Amino acid sequence: MDSLRDRGKLKRITDFLFEAGMLRKTPRTGYQFLGTGSENVAEHSFRTAVICYVLARMAGADPGRAVLLGLFHDMHETRIGDFNYVNRMYNTSERSRAIKDALAGTGMTEDVLGLWSELEATETHEAKLAQDADQIDLILNLKEQSDLGNKYADKWMDSAVERLRTEPGRELAAMIRETDHTDWWYLGPDPSWWANKNGGRKIKG
Repeated sequence: MDSLRDRGKLKRITDFLFEAGMLRKTPRTGYQFLGTGSENVAEHSFRTAVICYVLARMAGADPGRAVLLGLFHDMHETRIGDFNYVNRMYNTSERSRAIKDALAGTGMTEDVLGLWSELEATETHEAKLAQDADQIDLILNLKEQSDLGNKYADKWMDSAVERLRTEPGRELAAMIRETDHTDWWYLGPDPSWWANKNGGRKIKG
């Protein structure tokens, strides 16, 4: 049987891309305790990266670097899974070892591990924004669950807001909490559309 250590760089890059796909199959486990909602880590990572771009633009930071921080922030979870806040009271994981092993032999270790380590240290402006983006993705999901009637979601949002580190993050979170999650599509067309389904023309018969 071949050893990963004996594989060439292109083969290891291919391995890494297959491994990245595991995030689609890795559930975010906090929703088990919330009682409603579901999400996998790939879905979370995508919108976190989008939020990183938004926050960096708001803050006058480097959007490209912020997006990369968000994109790779949970890459280690391909190997260790998602530890929610209850899990973390009883478990530890070798996060750094997991991402180093994932990147070994790809030629990307210095770049990607550098981004991951920057986020873990949370000293740069972009890293603080990316940490906030991680929480804001959760806040968006919690607002949706609150709108749908989950009475616990507001308490969870309170805790997530307390974890925010930047003013742009706090401003965005405040707007999220006062915005209905359906407004983006429901308020777009003329109100008659939802009654007539034909752009304002009444349906005959």
